[in-house]
Amino acid sequence: MPLRGCRVLRGWAAVTRVLEVDQTPIGKTPRSCPATYVGFWDDIRRLFAGTPEARLRGYTPSRFSFNVAGGRCVACEGQGAKTVEMSFLPDVKVRCDVCGGARFTDETLAVRYRDKSIAEVLAMSVEEAVEFFAAHSAIHHALALLQDVGLGYLTLGQASPTLSGGEAQRIKLVTELAKSRPGAPARIRKHGVELETGARGTTLYVLDEPTIGLHMADVERLIRVVHRLVDAGNSVVVIEHDLDVIAEADWVIDLGPEGGAAGGRIVAQGPPEEIAAARRRSHTAEFLARFLRERGAAETGAPARAAQR
Repeated sequence: MPLRGCRVLRGWAAVTRVLEVDQTPIGKTPRSCPATYVGFWDDIRRLFAGTPEARLRGYTPSRFSFNVAGGRCVACEGQGAKTVEMSFLPDVKVRCDVCGGARFTDETLAVRYRDKSIAEVLAMSVEEAVEFFAAHSAIHHALALLQDVGLGYLTLGQASPTLSGGEAQRIKLVTELAKSRPGAPARIRKHGVELETGARGTTLYVLDEPTIGLHMADVERLIRVVHRLVDAGNSVVVIEHDLDVIAEADWVIDLGPEGGAAGGRIVAQGPPEEIAAARRRSHTAEFLARFLRERGAAETGAPARAAQR
């Protein structure tokens, strides 16, 4: 494939896959939720299937799935709600009058793990579930990551359509983090070249304006997640204007000098400190320099005004 917009492309052979992480919803139906998307719901279903009551009744893990018939509520098909069509008005969702929003049949709900039914586990917040599943490393690891990125308030079974764009994006990043644990470098051979990558290969993540709609505290959590992805041996490219994110980058490419037809050229590139010194060429440099001064003053306890001098 011919290259467009560049003379040569180096380092691409070390990348095993490229993934765009945006704020699109993680699912379109109420049956999609953080537990199913991140992937630890299968482990929870196996725990319930291994209880004495479930084994006595002959239940398998599929019995505790709301995506297949057998253990889910027949009336709402495991959604916990029904859609009522309104004439000349948007459709309205109401709680299922058969299961009461529990999603499962009474027989399925009779099976309990540590005195909790499968519906009660779905209703748990991530913060509660971290302690509840502390003895199960695979489940606990994913839940702890969700808590680390500030999503401890979400319930395991919260319907995907009710999540904000920022929440959906952080759940996608957690899903990747759960797969990308730091480990010993692995050597792979690609296109005749032997390369050293992370334990699971190197993924290039592309994030386009990930801080849109996020609170400052959530931006800080997002930055921590990005650092963890990099620490696991991956690379992250972020298209961003937020100075908190720019200041944390290893390498900044500033496009300009203006927007639209008057921009699109590289006016400065390098570590954030070098960009901040390129004030004559870069508009970003002026604001980044001020930001770095104020942050340095806050860390040392010196007045920001003295730092600016």
